[in-house]
Amino acid sequence: MSLPAFLEVDHVDRVFPTPQGAYVALKDVHLRIAKGEFICVIGHSGCGKSTLLNIVAGLDRASAGGIVLQGREVRDPGPDRMVVFQNHSLLPWLTVRQNVALGVNRVLKHLPKEERRAIVAEHLEMVGLTAAADKFPREISGGMKQRVGIARALAIRPELLLLDEPFGALDALTRGRLQEQLMEICNRHEISALMVTHDVDEALLLSDRVIMMTNGPSARIGHVLPVPLPRPRSRMEVIHDPSYYRLRGELVEFLNHQKYLKKERARHQQAAVVARGSIEKTNLTLGFIPLSDCAPFAVAVEKGFFAKHGLDVTLSREPSWNAIAEGMREGRLDAAQMVTGMPLFLSLGVGNQPPLPVRTSLTLSRNGNAITLSRRLYDQGVSDLSTLKQYLSTLTPQRKPTMGMVHSASMHNFLLRHWLASGGIQPDQDLDVIAVPPPQMIANLTSGSILGYCVGEPWNIRAVDEKVGFVAIATMDLWSGHAEKVLGVRQDWAEQYPNTYLALTKALLEACAYCAPFDHRDEIAALLSQGTYLNADSRYIRPGLAGPYDLGTGKSLYRQEFCRFDGNAPHYSEQLWVLTQMVRWQMTLPPANYDALLREMISLSVYQRAIAELEFPPTSDSMAPITLWDGTVFDPTLPLAVR
Repeated sequence: MSLPAFLEVDHVDRVFPTPQGAYVALKDVHLRIAKGEFICVIGHSGCGKSTLLNIVAGLDRASAGGIVLQGREVRDPGPDRMVVFQNHSLLPWLTVRQNVALGVNRVLKHLPKEERRAIVAEHLEMVGLTAAADKFPREISGGMKQRVGIARALAIRPELLLLDEPFGALDALTRGRLQEQLMEICNRHEISALMVTHDVDEALLLSDRVIMMTNGPSARIGHVLPVPLPRPRSRMEVIHDPSYYRLRGELVEFLNHQKYLKKERARHQQAAVVARGSIEKTNLTLGFIPLSDCAPFAVAVEKGFFAKHGLDVTLSREPSWNAIAEGMREGRLDAAQMVTGMPLFLSLGVGNQPPLPVRTSLTLSRNGNAITLSRRLYDQGVSDLSTLKQYLSTLTPQRKPTMGMVHSASMHNFLLRHWLASGGIQPDQDLDVIAVPPPQMIANLTSGSILGYCVGEPWNIRAVDEKVGFVAIATMDLWSGHAEKVLGVRQDWAEQYPNTYLALTKALLEACAYCAPFDHRDEIAALLSQGTYLNADSRYIRPGLAGPYDLGTGKSLYRQEFCRFDGNAPHYSEQLWVLTQMVRWQMTLPPANYDALLREMISLSVYQRAIAELEFPPTSDSMAPITLWDGTVFDPTLPLAVR
């Protein structure tokens, strides 16, 4: 269990009212800072850096979320936090010495008078202003005024130092000297610092981590860059460190990319003026899980498809499919990437929850999963379904073995169960099947808590690479072309914002079309590797998108259909099969009105209108029988039954 953070910025939003409507300056900013840690925040103008600093200082209040410092909520300014502003913020009727002494005498009034005077003198000397101590602000330069502000902040020895570009007005020599003095003081007194800067070299010199903010509006943390340079630091040692230019390159690349996105957003907004006029809601928050098949969401942002259709989208990276479901229930998410059965799961109110009618107009991806078993089983002779059954027969009945999947309404669950049952292994009797969030799969496999799992990428490739698992079978070999992820929106949302729903469907259709060709997969793997999305090395992401796909058995797959982004029509037959599996595994009773429920849940008319307006080839809802790998045939034209 991790210790509480010294400072926590807890999912902060900041919204400002304007004559044109609400302006979202910050969106879902979450950050934890340790005691003594130095954090720099960088980003282009308008990304909310100073707004965030003011909220932490207690000079402004978050619209949502909050600030917790040493277990206490920050509501007002306090002497435990001192701010050095961009402007000088000095009292013009006080001398330099009196400006610094003002805070010392108020905060450190328990100290003897002479000791307080000594503290003031020490800090004036530190910033090179002893000779100007009795001058008024009007009698000194702008750079000198800024040094007074720095001395005033440091003199009361705050627990948290907040700096808003404090060295911007200083000459290079003074700036360098003060930067090194600031580091020395913060290290000596274990002062935590949060600093806003535009200077990437300054950020690398001072920081333990650099927080990179995306463009506003709805600015958020785009990436966090750890700076593993040894301390104490000096400028010359830092720039000669072998990792310095790699780190600097990451910062510059991020800032350049944000500049590009700003230009693209402006271009697409101009192109979307006509379309935007009919859209009821333009600012959307979409939930996704960091898996390789979230690619359409990432591409729609990065390639401007959302902006093209008049949408200003914030992607919310969620920790689990349950978090996606809760976000939809709470209305925190406008729409989300969902596992295939989640719209039906929520609409039926499975799991003792009140029914939440959900609509889906789009299949985002097909195939893309695999069943991975523990490497320990492989070493004991387990290589397929039949040898797994033999292995299970040798276990003692004291502890029932367990397999993992991501959500009870997922294809992972249904295909894993069908696979096991086809080999004579009865789920819920011979072994348990439990839900595990995708990022926790490998840890559970390594610890022996589960024998294996069914999950999407990159968690199968990671298990093979770390030599803790092997791929027994890919789900495309269980049902070729099965629906995997779908777009989900609430029914009331779809009815309230029909033009927004259509625009969202069109944007994601174009993103899927971009993801489909193999020529784009290397680019997409690199894009998904960013901290905003999967935050993983692209060598773990590429195999599931473009191959080759190492099974961990000495064999590899190289099949383009492993993960597909085509075939986007939402099919009645697929959702009906999902319903039969929910009934088969006793998740729900067969609803009497299943046909009307499914046809209302599937927004086929929205999909058809979207492809018509995009001039994509027309498709129809297939009612052809579905044949699975074991010869089981599902005929969707027959009345609902457990099959």
